[in-house]
Amino acid sequence: MNVSLWVWALTIAFIIGLFVFDFYAHVKTPHAPTLKESGLWSAFYIGLAIIFGFVIMWAYGGQFGGEYFAGFITEKALSVDNLFIFVIIMSTFAIPREYQQKVLLIGIAMALVMRGIFIGAGAAAINTFSWVFYLFGLFLLFTAYKLIKDAMAGNHDAAEERESKIMQLAKRVLPTTETYDGDKLVTKINGKRVLTPLALALVVIGFTDLLFALDSIPAIYGLTREPFIVFTANAFALLGLRQLFFLIGGLLERLVYLSHGLSIILGFIGVKLILHALHENELPFINGGEHVAVPEVSTGVSMIFIVTVLAVVTVTSLIKTRHEKVEV
Repeated sequence: MNVSLWVWALTIAFIIGLFVFDFYAHVKTPHAPTLKESGLWSAFYIGLAIIFGFVIMWAYGGQFGGEYFAGFITEKALSVDNLFIFVIIMSTFAIPREYQQKVLLIGIAMALVMRGIFIGAGAAAINTFSWVFYLFGLFLLFTAYKLIKDAMAGNHDAAEERESKIMQLAKRVLPTTETYDGDKLVTKINGKRVLTPLALALVVIGFTDLLFALDSIPAIYGLTREPFIVFTANAFALLGLRQLFFLIGGLLERLVYLSHGLSIILGFIGVKLILHALHENELPFINGGEHVAVPEVSTGVSMIFIVTVLAVVTVTSLIKTRHEKVEV
């Protein structure tokens, strides 16, 4: 896939333009978005992501279009799981609903910048060392194991404990206040500039997404090796996440099996990465440094598997919580 520099520049400018538009159209004036507003704009951004996928398919072929859609669906699912953490952060800092949009939009923009750095580093590592796929695969298998272990044990305290530690560290090293000053990130108290709870929440979101990227980037590199697809799939998955936060806030509690499904998907991609690493093997202590004849999973199979798992966990989650609600 040969993506010219001007296509990269145009794409990045377009994505930045969407963030700027989102800020001035919806975030600059603090307000709590209605369900209708959140729904319409969520549909808009998802529609935009789908159109972009068809553009890739038209310009570069069905193979790369399929890789983009598989990557986008995976990143979107992981982003939805991240919304649980955003709910915890908003609750911890008791951020008023009308100010939450600003925190989310800036936090998402920070996340995209950090992921861009990870994407560049990942691409450089892959191009230099083919064995990095072994590391990515093993890391995803370990992540999948931890995710399913916590989900089966019903352990929801780990995330809260992690956010609490980040918050305590930030308070120790940064001048902060517990008082809000509208939607300002910085205010003055006794002539001294201090960070408001909004800014502190941004710090926590930023560090948290740094940890999210450790799972996200290896996962999508298991579906495509093209940095352009990795970047755009991440960008379009993050765009509209703010609106999705307000749209499915209540639904998040009903997706009780989402973590189970994501662990299966991450495990699947981990196995796929290891199979690819064996196919491209250059490590001397494995098969004498020769390629290993193993089957590789196609993009089409990956996409069908991911969509099927997400559909099953969504339906089973809704059925389970509906029955529990009826019994209560």
